[in-house]
Amino acid sequence: MILYGIPTCDTCKKAIKALEGAGQSVTFRDIRKDPLTEAEIGQLVAEFGDRLINKSSTTYRGFSDFLRESEAEAQIAAQPTVMKRPVIQDDAGKLWLGWDASVQGALLA
Repeated sequence: MILYGIPTCDTCKKAIKALEGAGQSVTFRDIRKDPLTEAEIGQLVAEFGDRLINKSSTTYRGFSDFLRESEAEAQIAAQPTVMKRPVIQDDAGKLWLGWDASVQGALLA
């Protein structure tokens, strides 16, 4: 299982702790230190669309008008931390966005 996020994200920390507590093997990928490839960004945007962008973040609010109007792929490539976190890829390759009750229920069961 791969968890994409940043080490300072409280939600990512909670997800890792809960998943490891449930016996899951979690590989953490810091999207700042190890940015997503163009293909990975494309896969995530294809799966989640605009939901992948955290439009309430200070990163997004700091975007120029041009970048704010750009496609999600360009926004994430320019500033990876604008991505909603965590993104989790389970062992079967299925992608999950966030750490809400439905994601927890599916991954901790």
